Amino acid sequence: MRPILLSGHERALTQVKFSKEGDLIFSVAKDHVPCAWYSANGERFGAYKGHIGALWTVDVDPTTTFLATGGADNTLRLWEVKTGRELKQWEFLTSIRRCEFSEDGKRLLGVTEKRTGQLSNIVVYDIDNSSPDARNPPNPPSASKYIITGHENGSVAQWDAKTGELLNEVYSHEDGMAVTDLQWSADRTYFLTASKDKTAKLHDTNTMEVLKTYVADTPLNSAAITPEPTNYVILGGGQAAMDVTTTSARQGKFEARFYHKVFEEEVGRVRGHFGPLNYVAVSPDGKCYCSGGEDGYVRVHHFDPPYFDFKFEVERELETRTGTAGY
Repeated sequence: MRPILLSGHERALTQVKFSKEGDLIFSVAKDHVPCAWYSANGERFGAYKGHIGALWTVDVDPTTTFLATGGADNTLRLWEVKTGRELKQWEFLTSIRRCEFSEDGKRLLGVTEKRTGQLSNIVVYDIDNSSPDARNPPNPPSASKYIITGHENGSVAQWDAKTGELLNEVYSHEDGMAVTDLQWSADRTYFLTASKDKTAKLHDTNTMEVLKTYVADTPLNSAAITPEPTNYVILGGGQAAMDVTTTSARQGKFEARFYHKVFEEEVGRVRGHFGPLNYVAVSPDGKCYCSGGEDGYVRVHHFDPPYFDFKFEVERELETRTGTAGY
């Protein structure tokens, strides 16, 4: 599994995202220029210039027409992917920490940062796919039933996407340990959270019940779910340099960790970064994954055939039994 190293950012990566087709990777960092890359060979597709501060979040719509970015310049921006043209800019009193398109691409959600005197807010904008320049005021999303949020106190909240009403709040992680990432399964029936409490947890979207827990040995910054037919979750984290007494990458635990989604057991690690992994993402087809690190690099790993063939003994026995039964 030879990695492709993407070198184009000047500071630490904060988020990476695949397009729905998996052919493009979008990355943002603490510099101010979002980048797009070809996932197959790591060549740069383009850059989107306009922000004037560190960037925290990026997302691309399902048709790879629009790109959304948000950051410390207190703006949420909408771009045209092909041309790099900025289409719309929304200004806020605090920075944008997360942005995400709805499943159908018709709505764009943004989450503002909590600061002294300012509460964290969720905003939703209507995106008209028929015309890149047609924008409407905030409206509740229609395609998604819930909005799920992770919080600094370790809680995970479920909101009604139409009314904005808080429906459920569960304290899945340790009190005071921030939820650092939240990623959906392909069908959005469950989601995965990562936390500074060194665990990642799989939740049912409807009931908010914790289905599985994956225990690591380092604070986690991100967690991703591989699509079927593979059954893995990938965790990324690591201790910051100020908390590590040696410069050894092994001691800092700067590795991507693979866990079996069902059995909750760690099955492997991938090294490479020289700092904490700040984000991990898996391509929608499940053929590769990428990680963005504190070292300023994006690493893309294309899986080798043995990855897809690996099975636990109980899985092989199940396949044998069902095969004998004629399924």
